Amino acid sequence: MTMTRQLPTPRTAPFDAVADEYDARFTNSLIGRAQRASVWLEMDRLFRPGQRILDINCGTGVDARHLCSRGIRVVACDASPEMISVARRRLDTSTFQARVDLRILAIEQIGELESEGLHDGVLSNFAGLNCVADLPCVAHDLARLVRPGGRAILCLFGRICLWEMLWYTLQGKFKKAFRRLRGGGVLADIASGHTVLVRYPSIATLRRDFAAHFRLVSWKGTGIAVPPSYLEPWAQRFARLFRLAARIDPFLGRCPGIRALADHVVVVLERVEL
Repeated sequence: MTMTRQLPTPRTAPFDAVADEYDARFTNSLIGRAQRASVWLEMDRLFRPGQRILDINCGTGVDARHLCSRGIRVVACDASPEMISVARRRLDTSTFQARVDLRILAIEQIGELESEGLHDGVLSNFAGLNCVADLPCVAHDLARLVRPGGRAILCLFGRICLWEMLWYTLQGKFKKAFRRLRGGGVLADIASGHTVLVRYPSIATLRRDFAAHFRLVSWKGTGIAVPPSYLEPWAQRFARLFRLAARIDPFLGRCPGIRALADHVVVVLERVEL
């Protein structure tokens, strides 16, 4: 059974506009499955059955469903009511016994969960934190929600994406090729009339912003040989080459130096006891 708590939102969430097509465009794509598999390796290694995990910017509930299938209780939150609606449909048709609690709640409001007790860990997948202006504030809120010793798995856009630089440079689109290096972030078009400011913090910045409450345990890249999601037509056209890229990507993602060239980085933090 799933439960949804309706909380007030200040305005229409930008990602409402793409909720219905998100799974087709990314979740079920070759590139989406390959990159998500890399995050699930960390989830399956660190999150155990019986634990209670907080899934922020949960999107359409794919990760929550996976955690639920492993006997993990999940509190899954997203700022987009439409994303939560898709997640509810996905989870209500599942056969899993574990309970998933769905919330319409933005990352910036996550501190409102403090009265409900501590979680054993937290997940933020696929760049939700890139859309947040104040990461130290998020770190402070999460510290009040995660028990000491609990792990946070955060997947964000990387600061330097080799694929992106090469792809757009070859097209003469230099502004796009190097947009992740721009200070202050980039205004990204989500859909017609819907934009969001995306920032690309470095690993050093993430370490600093979370340092008061979390210590950096490890990090890896995902999407080095595997391209960004906007190259899905290329992945489908050259399926054999893509399968090779997907096989070698996990190895490249852990290589010092090379891992910093990924589309996404997967960061593991541990909640420290003050």
